[in-house]
Amino acid sequence: MAQGVSLFYGSTTGNTARVAELIETLWDSKLVLQLVDIAESGVSPMVMADKLILGVPTWDFGELQEDWREEWDCFCDLDFSGKQVALFGLGDQLGYPEWFQDAMGVVANQVTSAGGELIGDWPNEGYSFEASRALLPGSQSFCGLALDEDSQSWATEERVEAWLVQITAAFEPDTSS
Repeated sequence: MAQGVSLFYGSTTGNTARVAELIETLWDSKLVLQLVDIAESGVSPMVMADKLILGVPTWDFGELQEDWREEWDCFCDLDFSGKQVALFGLGDQLGYPEWFQDAMGVVANQVTSAGGELIGDWPNEGYSFEASRALLPGSQSFCGLALDEDSQSWATEERVEAWLVQITAAFEPDTSS
């Protein structure tokens, strides 16, 4: 049976769903990618996957998007031990510069506190924001891919392509040596 990667996302306006579909379109890996809308499935099926991508939009003043908020208690009960987790977040750096990508940071903190291994950090160069809970401590990187469909949609595809190279390399370690 082919190993796979499960991409779970929540989306209110459709932007995160479109990015998930873009990831599916650009996916170039021997691992099968399965998209899962948490509004339909919840988060409990995450326990069956060892390799996860989580799509997390930030709402308002650094809040979780409604689907993530509704599933948060269940998400906090999950054990991520032995799981590789890559995150991508959507946020508005101009409209909410003090909370850019905060929800991705909140999810990242929960994943690591529950034993998960985060992969796919992303440099914060090229963004303009005041603060973010998604910044890795002591680093100039976000805990995952930061996207802004409001003011930098022109950069999304290029960023996704580069990030996918990084995370597929982590998901598929070279076992030929």
